[in-house]
Amino acid sequence: MMDFQMLLQQNCFSKDAVKRQQAAEILEKDYGCEINCLEMDETVRFAHHGRNCIVIASKLSKGVVIFQNVTIGSNQKFNKKTNQWENLGNPVIGRNVVIADGAKILGPIIIGDNSTVAAGAIVTKDVPANSIVYGVNQVRPRDANYDLIFHDSMPSREKNIKGCQDVIERFKQF
Repeated sequence: MMDFQMLLQQNCFSKDAVKRQQAAEILEKDYGCEINCLEMDETVRFAHHGRNCIVIASKLSKGVVIFQNVTIGSNQKFNKKTNQWENLGNPVIGRNVVIADGAKILGPIIIGDNSTVAAGAIVTKDVPANSIVYGVNQVRPRDANYDLIFHDSMPSREKNIKGCQDVIERFKQF
């Protein structure tokens, strides 16, 4: 299996159309991942190798982090009366947005800077900057004192294991 980061670079930033296509095919086959953006900053990161992510965005801005099983794409519909497509366009994801596991961001919408899209959220409306979006289109202001889900100094493996052991101990008392 080829390295995800190398494939991501080729798929999204190579000037060579053949290399882009080859990388896209390997990403889909080996990682179940499709990435196609009009604009994408090179600092965008995929946690867990972008497994099963479908990302068809207008723009992914600087510092975006995307976890596994995320879908970013269109929410278009065809109006049979007017014989026209409506709701065209794909999301723009602002700077330093974290998109957690299984989130769905659909349609011509904007996710504002420094926001967090919670695990399993379904978003079809604009989200203001510095927000947390959860559930289905549920938004609340972000607490500036906390970074949710991702921060550059992630906990060590040992601290994660200790946290899991603590939950197991609580379960025994449950």
